[in-house]
Amino acid sequence: MNLYRLFRYRLIAVPVLSFILSCSIKPAASNYVDLVNPLIGTAPSTTISALQHGEDEKENNAQVVPYVTVPFGMTNWTPQTKATETKCVAPYYYTDTKISGFRGSHWLSGSCVQDYGSMTIMPITGKLKCQADDRASSFSHDTEKTTPYNYNVTLADYKIDVNMTATKRCGLFQFIFENSGEAHIIVNPNSDEGQGFIQINAEKNEIIGYNPVHKIYQGWGDKAGFSGYFVVQLSKSSGKFGVYQNEKILQGNTEIANLENIGAYISFDVEKGETIEAKIGTSFTSIEQARKNLAAETKDLDFEEAKENLKNIWENLLSKVQVEGTNKDDKVKFYTAMYHSYLQPRTFNDVDGTYVSFNGATKLMNSGKDDYFTDFSMWDIYRSSLPLFNMLTPKVNGQMMKSLFSMAEQGGWMPIFPCWNSYTSAMIGDHSVAAIADAYMKNNIEISDKEYSYLIQNAFKLPANHADYVNGKGRRGLTSYLKYGYIPLEDEVLESFHKGEQVSRTLEYAFDDFALSQIAAKRGDTLHARLLKKRALNYENVYSVADSTVRGRFADGTFTKDFDKFIRKPYITEGTPYQYTWYVPQDIKGLMNLMGGEDGFNANLDRFHAAKQYWHGNEPGHQIPFLYNYSGQAWKTQELVTQIMKTEYSNDVGGLSGNDDAGQMSAWYVFAALGFYPVSPSVPQYVISGPHFDKITLSLENGKTLVINAKGASSGNNYIQKIKFNGVEYDKTYLDHFSIMKGGILDFEMGNQPNKSWGTAKESKPFSLSN
Repeated sequence: MNLYRLFRYRLIAVPVLSFILSCSIKPAASNYVDLVNPLIGTAPSTTISALQHGEDEKENNAQVVPYVTVPFGMTNWTPQTKATETKCVAPYYYTDTKISGFRGSHWLSGSCVQDYGSMTIMPITGKLKCQADDRASSFSHDTEKTTPYNYNVTLADYKIDVNMTATKRCGLFQFIFENSGEAHIIVNPNSDEGQGFIQINAEKNEIIGYNPVHKIYQGWGDKAGFSGYFVVQLSKSSGKFGVYQNEKILQGNTEIANLENIGAYISFDVEKGETIEAKIGTSFTSIEQARKNLAAETKDLDFEEAKENLKNIWENLLSKVQVEGTNKDDKVKFYTAMYHSYLQPRTFNDVDGTYVSFNGATKLMNSGKDDYFTDFSMWDIYRSSLPLFNMLTPKVNGQMMKSLFSMAEQGGWMPIFPCWNSYTSAMIGDHSVAAIADAYMKNNIEISDKEYSYLIQNAFKLPANHADYVNGKGRRGLTSYLKYGYIPLEDEVLESFHKGEQVSRTLEYAFDDFALSQIAAKRGDTLHARLLKKRALNYENVYSVADSTVRGRFADGTFTKDFDKFIRKPYITEGTPYQYTWYVPQDIKGLMNLMGGEDGFNANLDRFHAAKQYWHGNEPGHQIPFLYNYSGQAWKTQELVTQIMKTEYSNDVGGLSGNDDAGQMSAWYVFAALGFYPVSPSVPQYVISGPHFDKITLSLENGKTLVINAKGASSGNNYIQKIKFNGVEYDKTYLDHFSIMKGGILDFEMGNQPNKSWGTAKESKPFSLSN
């Protein structure tokens, strides 16, 4: 790169970066980004627990796609093998054999929601074929090259080589035509509702359009009040163009709207080896804002520079954690997991800060110098994804928490599971409070009196207007939860996408109450701290001592007679009563007491694993492998975590054990590889399981460095013999967050046999409410 291009590259690259990166861009030396394999998880899971516990292909697929994107990008770019925005259908599956386009996607990575506001571009040669199934081309995975910064494939039917890269809000494409002749570039909004708009301006070599957003996952299909807008600019002009609807081609027409299967095309005569480039700007605000985003991020930026920019953005992020060891496959798994962890939440604002207001898009707002984020898969990511951001990239995590408070200010209530920049009642719990508490207790954010009032409101009140409640404001089933201390089976929670699930809701509210009590105590609100701390023990109200598990309970206090702890029940979310029994992250000691102490707890947990009840493919059990640290058998945690990392993650396309859910499944692996895990977010501790690389260097955002040495860990020595922190022997089974953030040297002596006496002292065990 010559000096002029280097200077121009820096000027272009720096504004695109968010707070997740340092402002200096340096050429990558180690290329951690090239260890990422975006195809991992794009095929049905082949892991042990997925095959045993997943009920269908939706649960047994990671639902990730090979995104080319900036971390937390507004629009993510992927090859398209499924031409729909249907719930639980990802845009790309490895097992498909044809590509029908390249999508500017807002699919929540690893989820079972639906894509929204998306558009697709597709180059073809020969006869004009506009509909997705008709134009789709076969391709070979042998010619498919996937990285976070570039996707490359040959469309075999058309002999077109496609390259794709991205900025935060834009996509850039190269279409290289192997043969001369007639070629076409087709663009369409992906509206399954027969809506949308598209228009051609041949003089500007431009196609514009939009795709209205619907909240399909709710099950109601309500309009979200905004659209996905796009502006496509092509490098070659042509006087041959038209629009289409279904099989009807309207040659020479310049626009079409609000019909099913619509789109536009421009036709070209191409020479052998000719390249046509496309730049696509996107926005959730307007076509004009999409054009502004395109100009701000791609003006005078050629494809190779854009690709290099994006490569360095990912390299700077991934190199915050440098792992060393003998097993390259584990490095691929690790850096792919980091990549998946940093795909969502989604940047929602335009380059100038503009975004449409939360829950209805009735106003234009501005986020100023910060970004505003949406698409929080909150039931999943509060567990370890957001804690990972709190540790590695706390500034951007602070912006995410600020976004949640902005939603509350604009809509009147804290959101439960905010997607499509809207309230939803999609999942259970009230985990925005847990996410905020984790950031607050780690001193990453401050909370104003007004912001605190929204958290308290969610915990103690419901909307006066029932329509607001139906549409996702307030906790589901709160009235009965406050009355009984649990949600009885009579309360079916019909105003929710997930109906029933009363026991799981009770357990999760108890944890949320604990997290909020942490905030209240830190703020000096002793009244609410005391009330919420008491409510944090509500898990006891759905625990059956006779069964040593949680169980459905009626309003009169009796437990349901129909009971088998090994079978899924309607009062449990996506699992069995036995699996949900261990969801008491705030008070493992209290749960232990209910089971008769450490011996009873360990025996029950042993039986649970012996029965093969542990299901890594779903989030409510992600803390379970770490619980032996609380009960004097930390070596079993080390053994379990090692086993899960080996059997539930691989470098194959089926190498994730369930829905990745916006990176939660992957963030678990990142923490496990580091050797510690945030069992109870809002408690600034990480429960130790032992590193899985010989040396790990964390470059923290505050300028400090933490070096973790664990000689032999990458080659099978996965049992902790002893630990030293900055040269001083360390015998606790947890790490303090603030100690990590100060940096230093953490030395693990590892072995191939367990040290059963390590971490057994009472004072060595992690926090529990009942301690």
